[in-house]
Amino acid sequence: MLMVNQLQVDIAGSAILNGISLQVNSGELACLIGRNGAGKSTTFRTIMGYRRPKSGSILFEGRNIAGLQTWQIAQRGIAFSPEESEVYADLTVRENIELPTWTRPQGTPARDRIDRAYSVFPKLRQYLERGGAQLSGGERKMVSIARALTLDPKLLLLDEPFEGLSPAIIPIIGEGICALREMGQSILMAESNVHHIPEFVDRLFVIERGELIFTGTLAQALRDRGVMKVIAGEVKELEPVH
Repeated sequence: MLMVNQLQVDIAGSAILNGISLQVNSGELACLIGRNGAGKSTTFRTIMGYRRPKSGSILFEGRNIAGLQTWQIAQRGIAFSPEESEVYADLTVRENIELPTWTRPQGTPARDRIDRAYSVFPKLRQYLERGGAQLSGGERKMVSIARALTLDPKLLLLDEPFEGLSPAIIPIIGEGICALREMGQSILMAESNVHHIPEFVDRLFVIERGELIFTGTLAQALRDRGVMKVIAGEVKELEPVH
């Protein structure tokens, strides 16, 4: 489905990504994990067309999308929930979530897309007429992911879905990701905390200073002391998230 090959990205003359290669197959949950500043968000924003690569290719369903406009990439079926959520403050929860059905009307009927989004985060039905500016950080995160879903994506990019959230909301986001996985939604997730990686993740990529240092399963990463020193800060026994 998605294949990133030898992606290099420079920002202000500095190399941020140095030959990143990763793959996400249809129906998979893959996770790109690394410390803050390692290059996770740059990878996602380059896939979405916010940044142009210096070299390399980004193949989605066999077509190179590197260099396309963001709206063209979204039209092809990639949706993005950014780390900052970026919920529209002047729109209600209902309007935020329905917005992608106006901008990408083709495909699955709008009502079905909206119902699917609310099935993942049913709590949002309580806040339909609440403005985006009145939402908590956790509520904004739910709206951001739900809004991405109503684009009817083939691939969903989740950038740090747990970052900055209260302990009370983290399980709700985790349950939503689990529900998406059970629906067969293809997901690429970025994460900086190894404890937030779902145990059902199919594929794990570890990024450090703009380079991939590991590709494999979560179980393999947990057994690799060098990898764990990078993503956990120290070598110790860790159990995957349940």
